[in-house]
Amino acid sequence: MNNLIPKTMTQKSKYTILAYFLFTCTAIGFISCSSDDSATSDDSVIEEDDTETDDDATTDDSTVVTVDASYFYTTDGSVTITTVPCTLSDGTTTDCYQIVTTSLPGDHDMGPWCPDNISDNAEAGGIWLEDGEVYDVDGAFVENLATFYNDSKWMMYDANGDIYVTDTEEDCINAANPDVGEEYENFCVQCLPSYITDLNQTWVIPITPVIQDTPVLFTSAGGGPGGPGGQTSTAPSTRGVALNGIEFSAPAPVDNILGAYTIAPFDDAGGHINVHQGYHYHAATGFSTKVVQEDGHAALIGYALDGHGIYELLDSNATAATDLDELRGHSDDTRGYHYHVDAAGNNNFIDGLKGAYAN
Repeated sequence: MNNLIPKTMTQKSKYTILAYFLFTCTAIGFISCSSDDSATSDDSVIEEDDTETDDDATTDDSTVVTVDASYFYTTDGSVTITTVPCTLSDGTTTDCYQIVTTSLPGDHDMGPWCPDNISDNAEAGGIWLEDGEVYDVDGAFVENLATFYNDSKWMMYDANGDIYVTDTEEDCINAANPDVGEEYENFCVQCLPSYITDLNQTWVIPITPVIQDTPVLFTSAGGGPGGPGGQTSTAPSTRGVALNGIEFSAPAPVDNILGAYTIAPFDDAGGHINVHQGYHYHAATGFSTKVVQEDGHAALIGYALDGHGIYELLDSNATAATDLDELRGHSDDTRGYHYHVDAAGNNNFIDGLKGAYAN
């Protein structure tokens, strides 16, 4: 599969190098590495104010760090935050931040997703996540889907090499339906930002995390948290909220997408659109607003729905933590308990919640 080189091996998306590059360039501002020259903002990278650090990770959960609303990207009005009373999943009554977003990011551009022709290079398309790898959805990727998936039924382009793409909002809605019709087989599915005109998303997270004795594990299929006795009907499926207000979504239902002989690529920021969720992430690739940590720890990129921080995978030395628990979390004296996102190719962020979440 010479034409199907993992994106982690391409010039455009060497994520290990990208992580190192982003951290070493924070002194001169946020650097966008989107294939479509995404717009950036000086507010996209925030320097952490706390200068007290402790490089030694600890399992002590006694340090509780509250959610800092000032870290969210609110410059363009796409995110508003208010304080509201709330009741958590363990019955605790407390104050929460209510985060309302327009469902579109204000700190980076979106797309592209589907290339137009099998001759197009990586700049014309997004990415695809498969078996822990990140692949460029360029023309060659689409041309070789039959080889990639060892299935001759894949043929997503015509005699001229033009790729079948959902070009209208109606097509976007129909092709994204779980019961997609055969007429959309072998389509590259993309929904455009212009389809999202009046869609707000609201997230409620506790300002002060309340750690539980028993964590809640997410189901591997992308549903809400489960655990002994099965999935809880009131539990959220959303993993967290990025600092630009965009959802860290449950894993994309890749098996369903491929089962319909479609692909629904993510853009280089790890996101795509449907008309019910708006724009949402399935992978963290370094594009959204972040808070750089002065001790070299991985940057803060959002909060889980239990109020604990979500940090990038790699620290400033391009090294991943080795002491994460089953939720992808650990503790230190500076950040308290917090999570680190999974590798982008795994179509995943975190694996559960250590704290109580808002009902």
